[in-house]
Amino acid sequence: YGIGWLPLGGYVKIAGMIDESMDKEAMALPPEPWEFRSKPAWQRLIVMLGGVAVNVLLGMLIFSMMVFGYGEKYLPVSELKNGIVALELAQEIGLQNGDKIISIGGNKIEKFRDLLSSEAYLGSEVDFEVNRDGQNILVPVPPDFLVRLSKAKARFVDKRQTFYVKSIIPNMGADKGGLIAEDVIKELNGTKFQFFDEFIELTAEHKGETIELNVMRDGQMVNLQVEVDEQGKLGFYYGTNDFEYVTKSYGLGESFVKGSANAWSMLMLNIKGFGKIFSGDISFQDSVAGPIGIAQIYGGVWDWQKFWLITGVLSMILAFMNILPIPALDGGHVIFLTLEALSGKTLSDSFMEKSQVIGMVLLFALMTFVIGNDIWNLIRGYF
Repeated sequence: YGIGWLPLGGYVKIAGMIDESMDKEAMALPPEPWEFRSKPAWQRLIVMLGGVAVNVLLGMLIFSMMVFGYGEKYLPVSELKNGIVALELAQEIGLQNGDKIISIGGNKIEKFRDLLSSEAYLGSEVDFEVNRDGQNILVPVPPDFLVRLSKAKARFVDKRQTFYVKSIIPNMGADKGGLIAEDVIKELNGTKFQFFDEFIELTAEHKGETIELNVMRDGQMVNLQVEVDEQGKLGFYYGTNDFEYVTKSYGLGESFVKGSANAWSMLMLNIKGFGKIFSGDISFQDSVAGPIGIAQIYGGVWDWQKFWLITGVLSMILAFMNILPIPALDGGHVIFLTLEALSGKTLSDSFMEKSQVIGMVLLFALMTFVIGNDIWNLIRGYF
C-alpha cells in the first residue's frame, strides 16, 4: 500500500499482474505459482470482476437499508388537485400553471417525484400528457430538455397550493407589520389571489416597498401594512393543508427486493445518460463532475439520508465506469482475459504494457478535464 501526494483515486496492486503500477522489475522475475499471471484465465477473470461486483453489491445493500430504515414517502400526483406550478423551464417547453400531469412518454405518473426524475425523460420521443381546462393534450419534450434541466439546477415544476402563515421570522416585515401564525393572506394591494405562486409573483413586483395585505384571522378580515425587503421577502414560513403524503413501509425481505431494484434502476439511468452524451443530446461538459462537484452535491449540511443516497448512487456509477472496456480499468482487463480464454493464447507482456500506457493516458486526460471543469464551474459560480 502507499499514500500518494494527490488524492486521485486508489487501486489494488495484485502480485504478478501488469497494471497501472507498471512494475517491470517484478514482472521480469520468473512467475511464482501463487501469482496472478500463473492462474488460469477463468480464475483471473473472476478476480477482475470482483471489484465491480462489490460496487454493485454495496450499492444494492445501501439502497435496501435505506428502504428498510426510511420507508418510501411520496406525494401521490392525485393529491395535486390544483395542478402544477410551471416554472421558467416548464413554461419554455409549453407547460402552464394549473396543468395536471397524467403521463410522461405514455407512462402513467403515480408520484409527484416521478415528474422530477430525469429517468422519465430519457426516451427518444417523450410527451407530457396533461389535463388543461378539462381537456387532455400532449406537450412534446424537446431533445435538449435534460441539458437545460441540469443547467437550471432547480425544479422545473412545483406543486400548486393554497397556503397559510405557519410561523414568523423575527424583525422582518411580516413581524413588524403584524402578521401572526395561522393568518391566511387573501389580498395584496387590492389584488385577490388563491395560490402561493401567485403571492410570490405579486411580492416580487414590490421589492423594497410597503404593501397592503388583507388577511383572514379567526374568521375576520384584518388590514395590515407590511414591508417587503429587497429580495421580495416578507419574512414568514408558510404551510398548506392541501396534501396528504403516503409513507410505505417494507419488511426486511421486501426492502432488499425494492432497494435492489432502485439500485439497478439507478445503474440503468446512468447507462442511458451516457448514451445521451455519446449521441450528442446531452453536453459532456455539463454532465460530469469530479471531486469538487461531488463535494458540492453532498452539500454543506449533514443529512444522513442524503449521504447514504449519494453514496449508493456513486457505488453503482463506479461499477459501471469500472467495467467500461478501457485499458487500465477492470473492464479492459476483462476484455483481454475473455479473448485469452476464448483463443487459448496469452497476450504478450509488451502488448499489455502498451495497452496500460494508452489506458492511463486516456484516464489522466479525462481526469484533468473533469477536475478542470469543476474548478471552472466553481469560479463561474462566483461571477
